[in-house]
Amino acid sequence: EITNEEIRTDGSCPDSYILTRTWTATDNCGNTATQSQQVTVTDDEAPVLSGVPANISVDCDVVPALATGITATDNCDSDVEITSEEIRTDGSCPDSYVLTRTWTATDNCGNTATQSQQVTVTDDEAPVLSGVPANISVDCDVVPALATGITATDNCDSDVEITSEEIRTDG
Repeated sequence: EITNEEIRTDGSCPDSYILTRTWTATDNCGNTATQSQQVTVTDDEAPVLSGVPANISVDCDVVPALATGITATDNCDSDVEITSEEIRTDGSCPDSYVLTRTWTATDNCGNTATQSQQVTVTDDEAPVLSGVPANISVDCDVVPALATGITATDNCDSDVEITSEEIRTDG
């Protein structure tokens, strides 16, 4: 008659442990022979991230939201934890910058994998002025005052600064 027994000894994390398997053979007279096998199970393989978007360059008014739906698979852990972080690196002006978005997958034994996306944000579109009067010719005694009420809109800046300058060119 052969019997077997398996004992699990937990390791440092849920997917690292030792299985001690022991087989015992007993003959009709009660003589026994025993042999054991130790199976050392380790999890040292990092998860694999999927769905991380590629690097992109966009205008400042169409910056995409942080991607959702990022997944991770692991050879041992069926419920991998995924975290994300976004770091902004300022550029040459307030509306030109780089967003580095990093996703980290961590399995239940602490193995990690990271992937990043860089979103390069630019502001290369000029503001649009409105309300500037058209060119006119007038007599010297009816030169209009410098126009007021000029406005400007911009795809990135909600508070565009407007300055004016008047240059007289003698005829």
